[in-house]
Amino acid sequence: MAVEAVSAGAILFRDTRGHREYLLLKSRPGDWEFPKGGVEGDEELQQTAIREVREEAGVEDFRLVDGFREDYSYVFEANGTTIHKTVHLFIARSFEASAELSREHRDLQWRDYEQAINTITQDGPREIFRRAHRYLDELAEKTEEGRTYLA
Repeated sequence: MAVEAVSAGAILFRDTRGHREYLLLKSRPGDWEFPKGGVEGDEELQQTAIREVREEAGVEDFRLVDGFREDYSYVFEANGTTIHKTVHLFIARSFEASAELSREHRDLQWRDYEQAINTITQDGPREIFRRAHRYLDELAEKTEEGRTYLA
């Protein structure tokens, strides 16, 4: 019997001199991923994503971008139990220039889109990242020089 587990997180980006950069964290097993973690108690998915960005990236000043939520699922074994995990990803804009490595990860890097897409190790997050990047591009085109979603 499989156990259901739900996580939430955010594709965190910052604007550096007019260029968008995304935060990637290197997990202990060695995958590059976004800040994410398990839903605690009766948290809403967005609340979990916000908490995980704070805990795993050390970023306090950020905002979720409206209108984007995608999920992917995978199955793994832990202590003889099959776990079916669903991860919900939002997009968040950081207003801080840096992030801090937590004990949960080995490394963190800000990467531009091309670097990031080639660094993300798993297919599910990579595909969602592609859609998130397009979503931000479209938002930027719709608004006056992209200022509204960045403000």
